[in-house]
Amino acid sequence: MKILVVGSGGREHALAWKISQSKLVSGLYSAPGNGGMAEISDIVDIKADDVKGMVKWARSASIDLVVVGPEAPLAYGMVDECEKAGIMAFGPKKNVARLESSKIFAKEVMDKFGVPTAGYKVFTDAKEAHSYIESKGAPIVIKADGLCGGKGAIVAKTEEDAKGAITLMLEDRIFSDAGCRVVIEEYMEGEEASLMVVTDGKTILPLASSQDHKRIYDHDKGPNTGGMGAYSPAPVMTERVYKEAMDKVIRPVVDGFRINGTPFSGILYAGLMITDDSIRVLEFNVRLGDPETQAVIPRLKSDIVEVMVACVKENLAAVTLEWDERPCVSVVVASGGYPGNYDTGKEITGLTEASKTEDAFIFHAATKRVIDQAGNKSFLTSGGRVLGVTALGDDINKAIARSYEAVRKIQFPNMYYRTDIGHRALARAER
Repeated sequence: MKILVVGSGGREHALAWKISQSKLVSGLYSAPGNGGMAEISDIVDIKADDVKGMVKWARSASIDLVVVGPEAPLAYGMVDECEKAGIMAFGPKKNVARLESSKIFAKEVMDKFGVPTAGYKVFTDAKEAHSYIESKGAPIVIKADGLCGGKGAIVAKTEEDAKGAITLMLEDRIFSDAGCRVVIEEYMEGEEASLMVVTDGKTILPLASSQDHKRIYDHDKGPNTGGMGAYSPAPVMTERVYKEAMDKVIRPVVDGFRINGTPFSGILYAGLMITDDSIRVLEFNVRLGDPETQAVIPRLKSDIVEVMVACVKENLAAVTLEWDERPCVSVVVASGGYPGNYDTGKEITGLTEASKTEDAFIFHAATKRVIDQAGNKSFLTSGGRVLGVTALGDDINKAIARSYEAVRKIQFPNMYYRTDIGHRALARAER
């Protein structure tokens, strides 16, 4: 099979890496890809959200399967257009991809299907939103309705911060149309975890649990990011929590969409807030998480292409997933200044040495490969989250140690990473 991976982040590199190991693959392409993906696939210079351009190229190249990584092309209907062109595509169609592209739609779905979540109210008027904030107090959560590149959800610790977020979204329109409607949501406390499943609309196969680290600094301080690291499995996902999440969150959504005549096919991701006596949904995504994927995929023993094809063909009941029992940890190496302003074009050294670390994998997220006239190859930074340095270990301590052993072999100017990825798992292990 000739397979096209759409996207350019660490998630897509991890997917391409795993796909490249399949016995079914005869050709692998990435669009637009990154420096690491260029090492294992042919790069196609088409932007991920250019649906028409991507489908046109896929037809001309006789692509058999399109694997859509990021949320934007799903929201724009890439799977729908591939299907019209007679190309298999792994991911949900546009109508159900709204579960991620519209926070309001997601809340309405949860209300309809009885999924536990935070109380909320929708606003389009800033003054009304300010009055509501005054009546509820802080902390409180402000979410732009549409896709904002991971920056549309603000946890406001004070009423002043909450009102400021409303002003930015509804009056200053910093997110354009994506922020013309906002959800004001009650603040939830507990421990977060991610549950991702693959489903063909009927059968549901859970992936290994994982936990992300959103804050930029150690000890979960500072602003939210796209994710500074992850580990799998997540000890907080106990048997009780897992069963409750499947029974009260995943199954109702999958069954509900199918009964409505709009079956959900692909990856369904539930971001969960977990307490001692309950779980509630923070958000839904309609694709694999980033950086959770980098911690989950190395544990998957099964042929991922077989899984994807079975999903597209609605034959997932014939598939079983095999997992490496060992924990996996992925540490994000970022450009200094991220998630604010940062420089790019910095040369990265030590990648070869880092990759020699036992059971370690270097997934590129924002890199560019450069080959000079003499054939010498180098890699430059091209974004905020640059690498996902990942390792397996016999236990969580060893996985963490190996990941940081590899991190310390990598260098570029103003390089930054958290030093406490996996701290919650360690704390639970100690208890």
